[in-house]
Amino acid sequence: MITLATSFTCMTLLAACSTANAASPEAAKDLAPSGRLRAAINFGNPVLAQKDPKTGEPQGASVALARELGRQLGVPVDLVPFNEAGAVFEAVKIGAWDIAFLAIDPVRAAGIDFTAPYVVIEGTYLVPAGSALRRIEDVDRDGIQIGVAKGSAYDLYLTRALKHARIIRADNSAGAVALLEQNKVEALAGVKQPLVEYAQAHPETRVIPGRFMEINQAMGVPKGRRAAEAFLRDFVETMKSSGFVARALAASGQADATVAPPAP
Repeated sequence: MITLATSFTCMTLLAACSTANAASPEAAKDLAPSGRLRAAINFGNPVLAQKDPKTGEPQGASVALARELGRQLGVPVDLVPFNEAGAVFEAVKIGAWDIAFLAIDPVRAAGIDFTAPYVVIEGTYLVPAGSALRRIEDVDRDGIQIGVAKGSAYDLYLTRALKHARIIRADNSAGAVALLEQNKVEALAGVKQPLVEYAQAHPETRVIPGRFMEINQAMGVPKGRRAAEAFLRDFVETMKSSGFVARALAASGQADATVAPPAP
C-alpha cells in the first residue's frame, strides 16, 4: 500500500535526481545561518499547509518544500508555525525565520526577497445565498463592506484596488468568517478553495464565480540574503519542473491547485 510517507519519500528521491546545483557554502550560510533551517509555515492557507487530522503533524506543499530544501542543504529543519500570513510578515522584522511561503505583494517585498511563484491560487468572495451580489464587479460599490483577515494577500491587494467598498479587518481568518456569519459585512474575501469548502458545508452561503485577484504563492527570504535568494530561485524552478510541487499538492488533497508556470 502506498502511504503518504511513501509518497513523500518518492518525491524526495525524484527531486534529488533532478537537482542540478548544490548550494554553495555562502548560500547555505545565508539560508540557515544558525545551522538549522527555520521555515515559517502559514496554516492560515490550507491549500499549502495543513495539520494531519489524526496526528496533528504538519503537511502540505510548503512543508514538503521546506523539508526537501533542508535535505539538500544537509541541515535540520525547524517548522515555525503561524496561523495567518500577516503574522509571518511581521515576524521577519524580528528575525524569526529563514525562509517563508507567502503570496508575492509589493508591501511584503519591502522586507522579503521572493522567488517566482510555485503555486497560483485565486481570491474571490463568499456572500449570503440571497445576496444581490452576483459578479465580482458587483462587490466594489458604495455601502458594501468586505471582511478580510488582516495582513492577508487579499487585504493588501483590495486595499489598493477597491474604489468604493469598505474593508473590515479581523485579526484572523476565523474572525473574518465571523463577520459574515454575524451579518457585519456583505462579503467575505478569501482564497477560493476554503471558501468553496465552507459554502458546501453552509448552504446559506455561496461563492461568487470568478476572481478578483490571482494569488502568486512563492518562497521568500529576509531582505538582503542575496546568495540565499539566488539559490532559492533555482530551487523553486526545479521543484516545479520535476513535478515535486504537483505531487506534494496531490498528496495533501489539493490536486486542484495550479502549479505556477516556469519563470520567464
